Amino acid sequence: MTAPVRVRFAPSPTGRPHVGSMRTAMFDWLLARHTGGTFILRIEDTDVVRKVEGSVEAHMEALKWLGLDWDEGPDVGGDYGPYLQSQRLQLYREAAELMIKQGNAYRCYCSEERLEAMRKEQEARKQSSGYDRLCRELSLEERAAKETAGIKPVVRFKVPMAGQTRFHDLIYGDVVFENASIDDFVMLKSDGYPTYHLANVVDDHAMKISHVIRGEEWISSTPRHLLMYEALGYQPPQYVHHPLLVGKDRAKLSKRHGSVSLLEFRDQGYLPEAMFNFLALIGWSLDDKTEIITRQQIVENFSLERIGKTGAFFNMEKLDWMNGVYIRSLPVEDLTNRVFPFMKKDLPHDVKRPLDINYVRQIVPLIRERINTLKDAATYADFFFIDKLEYEATMLVGKKMTAETALTALKGSEEKLSSMGGFNRDLLENTLRHLADDLSLKAGQLFNVLRVATTARDAAPPLFETMEVLGKERCLKRIKVAISKLSNS
Repeated sequence: MTAPVRVRFAPSPTGRPHVGSMRTAMFDWLLARHTGGTFILRIEDTDVVRKVEGSVEAHMEALKWLGLDWDEGPDVGGDYGPYLQSQRLQLYREAAELMIKQGNAYRCYCSEERLEAMRKEQEARKQSSGYDRLCRELSLEERAAKETAGIKPVVRFKVPMAGQTRFHDLIYGDVVFENASIDDFVMLKSDGYPTYHLANVVDDHAMKISHVIRGEEWISSTPRHLLMYEALGYQPPQYVHHPLLVGKDRAKLSKRHGSVSLLEFRDQGYLPEAMFNFLALIGWSLDDKTEIITRQQIVENFSLERIGKTGAFFNMEKLDWMNGVYIRSLPVEDLTNRVFPFMKKDLPHDVKRPLDINYVRQIVPLIRERINTLKDAATYADFFFIDKLEYEATMLVGKKMTAETALTALKGSEEKLSSMGGFNRDLLENTLRHLADDLSLKAGQLFNVLRVATTARDAAPPLFETMEVLGKERCLKRIKVAISKLSNS
């Protein structure tokens, strides 16, 4: 195709933005940005019954968070609007009427009750389900009688009874369907709203869409769309069907696998840069080894030909790892600003608010090697904010130590720390290493006792940096509590 690349992401506002559909949007966006083409946001809001309030805004929010800016859409306009299908109903009705006039479609007056009975009978006979074409050849008199009875018809496409419909998919290659396997599908519902099949064909043509990128579950619908393209005299776009996201069990990614909404991942503390990198590498690759790739590198190297045919595994462990890599690459100031909202929300309720961002800035370098999400920060840093630590006295007694030696270590530490003039990392390390020698303890034994006493954990950020941030007064207070715990145990 020599026409400019024009691609569209066309979500139906029937729920939260699924991570799978956002991956499709990303492929659209990447193709547009790689070729200098146009990325369009179109809202397919004709399913009135299933429409969810706030879903349109949620999809826009998700696109913006992922950095997928659109060139045309409901909020930015464009030469091919309106970009809400509910505002384009007349176009669909005109297309349906044209196909009726040409003999490519017909009005169907069958009731839901009849259709349901037909489906049950087909199931009982173990036949493939599909409309039996009862209304396909109604006479003028029969149609007039139905109209006089006030029955509101749907409009069905008149699928050829023989022959084949074939197309070339840029990922799956040549695909062929027998027309006899396609039923006379509904294009226009009785309420005047189009089905997906009619609306997307009319709009993709009107908006000059060059490539339709969508999940492989739509392959079986493509012959329906091509038949309508032919009936309307339209040039069809290039079709690109990609594998669906799957979980560990290789089943389609769904809520039973965990989070599936992109905004849920955002709220759990995943970075947009990491999610972009991660999603790009599900089914597409730069080469056989590169994992961390910048947005610009992906744009520069993106091609549809490198999208694979096999199921796209959504590997949560890999996402966690990749998010951790991105977190550790952020400058302290940037990471502090991203962590701060999560700290405010996730720290225990009894922690005094407002939090001091300067204090958080001191903590961030100590925890960033340990966290894989922004939400992890509150879990790893809560002891910096909590007044009363909760732990068992037995935690203070390390390997090859007794309660007596642990108590001696704590009392010696209290004495040394109380007499210190400064309270910085280097001074703390020098003082405490000498204390360990004086007490005939291994440095690690002393440090482990102090780590539990000051953080209530046996694994925590580097001890001396942690103590420096906690401050002399708070450390001494916690050591006194630890002495009391051991003395009374």
